[in-house]
Amino acid sequence: MIYTLTLNPSIDYVVFLDKFEAGITNRTTGEEIYFGGKGINVSLILSELSLKNTALGFIAGFTGDAIKKGFGGENIIPDFIKLKSGNSRINVKIKAGTETEINGQGPKIEAEELEKLIKKLENVKPGDTVILSGSIPNTCPSDIYERILKLISKTEDVRVIVDATGELLVKTLKYKPFLIKPNRQELSELFGVSVETAEDTEKYARKLIEMGAKNVLVSLGGEGAMLIDETGKRHTIGTANGKVLNTVGSGDSMVAGFVAGYEQTKDYGYALKLGTACGGATAFSKGIADRETIDKVLKQFI
Repeated sequence: MIYTLTLNPSIDYVVFLDKFEAGITNRTTGEEIYFGGKGINVSLILSELSLKNTALGFIAGFTGDAIKKGFGGENIIPDFIKLKSGNSRINVKIKAGTETEINGQGPKIEAEELEKLIKKLENVKPGDTVILSGSIPNTCPSDIYERILKLISKTEDVRVIVDATGELLVKTLKYKPFLIKPNRQELSELFGVSVETAEDTEKYARKLIEMGAKNVLVSLGGEGAMLIDETGKRHTIGTANGKVLNTVGSGDSMVAGFVAGYEQTKDYGYALKLGTACGGATAFSKGIADRETIDKVLKQFI
């Protein structure tokens, strides 16, 4: 089984305007609603790629009920914990030439509710995959990823993917995650240097492997991506061709595609191609990409 974790899911309310002016009433030209959160995005792409997965996380209030009812797919098992108080957050995305985001804080997660999540993760078995995505909300203990990894590390042959940044990422490396996905800017911040060239990227990606990561996938924006796999081999790939409509969820889609590609073939080269195709397909879609778009983009790489 593949498990995704979204600690702070959201309803993303996207509004389109010809222009936005502060201090007056603005009227939209269009509106869209999506169910958001990095783990949720990963689950959606895995489902499109016909991989069954269990979506873990927390929901609260009437917005949480809407997420539970509206989010899903034939290959997704929603297994959210309903919090006693508060509401799942609503994030507002204002698109008026430029894009402005107003992200909610989310509900408070109590200690006993956190323990319920830990109990669910005790069901992880050898051969399973656990994907930890995104930052930790300030209502959650800062060491929650470490607690999860400490628990999971007791079970052999569990692949853990960590898509996080800064100290949150560094603190997980001692548990030898199967995959991490920093971008070039995050590499620079992690090591206090300016990572600009392919040689720099490879050098510091290999340092992350020395620190514990098995595979390091570095997103390079318009230049594509670089993967240093657990055998030490370097893989590079360019970007897909298409019109970018949306950047939200593209990185999550890349993670999902990589995981799916590896699950299906155990081939890191193919996993990188499918991950890149999924990331591009979402960038070329209004929301998270569907299978038809993914397959179309994948043809550019195979």
